[in-house]
Amino acid sequence: MRILGITIPNEKRLEIGLTALYGIGISRARKILKEAGISVATQAKDLSVDDENNIRKIVESYKIEGNLKREVSANVKRLKDIKAYRGVRHLRKLPVRGQRTKTNSRTVRGNVRKTMGSGRRKESKT
Repeated sequence: MRILGITIPNEKRLEIGLTALYGIGISRARKILKEAGISVATQAKDLSVDDENNIRKIVESYKIEGNLKREVSANVKRLKDIKAYRGVRHLRKLPVRGQRTKTNSRTVRGNVRKTMGSGRRKESKT
């Protein structure tokens, strides 16, 4: 089954398979299947053509994939343009939502500390 150019895995349960679409998580997938009247344990390969079309119609009513990605990037760009605190954090590639930076997000900041190994160098085979 394909929805908006993305293949839904046949061997997984539908509630998990629908999460392959950007913007659909477990809770939204369950809501879609409940609205379509399909069991969450059903697999994509077991669906009839009518069920597939019904799911496709419900999914396309949500803002997902390209449109959602565009909206998210536009929101981030707006924050950067107005120089809001969150926008500045995005610009500097730092955590945006108040996480600590002393111990976490070190690799992003370029403060990578290598732990001490056994002290022996690996012998090269030349």
